[in-house]
Amino acid sequence: MWGYDFFETILRKHGYSVIAGVDEVGRGSLAGPVVAAAVILECGGDFSDIRDSKVLSARSRDEVAGRIRREAIAIGVGAVGETEIDRINILQATKRAMIQAVSRLPIRPEMVLVDGFWLAGLTVPCIGIVKGDSRSYSIAAASIVAKVQRDKLMTAFAGNFPHYGFERNKGYGSTFHRRAIAEHGPCPIHRRSFGGVREFVAIGGDDGGR
Repeated sequence: MWGYDFFETILRKHGYSVIAGVDEVGRGSLAGPVVAAAVILECGGDFSDIRDSKVLSARSRDEVAGRIRREAIAIGVGAVGETEIDRINILQATKRAMIQAVSRLPIRPEMVLVDGFWLAGLTVPCIGIVKGDSRSYSIAAASIVAKVQRDKLMTAFAGNFPHYGFERNKGYGSTFHRRAIAEHGPCPIHRRSFGGVREFVAIGGDDGGR
């Protein structure tokens, strides 16, 4: 079975030393932005605690994200909000957030590893890796940074729009969240093109029940 260092090891043997991993969080959410991160880790570092963000507890993610931010060579973050998601669709918004994240790296990578698919629009070489967040420590690191960043943002939104439980569901379609949308209608950060939201746009108003 492939380890988390499989792709990085092969690339380094072929002369690539500055490798960025890219991943996104929030693609399936009903509310808020899609957030992407790009991370370049130091060659030869200890990445034993870096795993796909989905298999880590919230506390572990916070701890590992802090270490990544302290020790990574470079980090870039991109985000595309709900209005743009509704305008261009979630796939294009995801790609845009990923390109933003790479473009915001303070140094130029020699190779970019992307979770899921090849990413057009980059000015550097790119490899798309299916389930990359469980096959590349660079992508896994990006998944952790993006997840922690987006979770903090959605928790902050919960103070403005208290009916929807964003501090718990982070905008995803939990039973509680869906019932809240049906009762109160969508708030300003809901994605109106998404099923589970668009059916209730006429209910309530844009104040989200504040």
